[in-house]
Amino acid sequence: MTQYLLSVHGSEDDYAEITPETMQEMFAAVDAFNDKVREAGIWVFAGGLEPAETATVVDGQGETPVMTDGPYLETKEHLGGFWIIDVRDLDEALRWAAEGSKACQGKVEVRPFQAEPA
Repeated sequence: MTQYLLSVHGSEDDYAEITPETMQEMFAAVDAFNDKVREAGIWVFAGGLEPAETATVVDGQGETPVMTDGPYLETKEHLGGFWIIDVRDLDEALRWAAEGSKACQGKVEVRPFQAEPA
């Protein structure tokens, strides 16, 4: 089994015109998807993130850590949430990502975690 990160990316513009009713439908669909992932026994962890402007970037490479407000990357799209699943292969991860994408009404990027060192 391999663990995959299914990450949900989007911009403020993607969600700007969504009505509260549609947002509640999305939340319900994601909850149902989460239940399905748990029932399949592939759930590792999942979570939604606060908006990118709540981020703090920490650079501890120097003698004194430097902390700055805001996201690290200057981009319109940001990570909004994610799932970590443990499945047989990429094809299975992609099938789950398609369902997650439908539930959250957004694009989902699929990336495998690196294997543990021997």
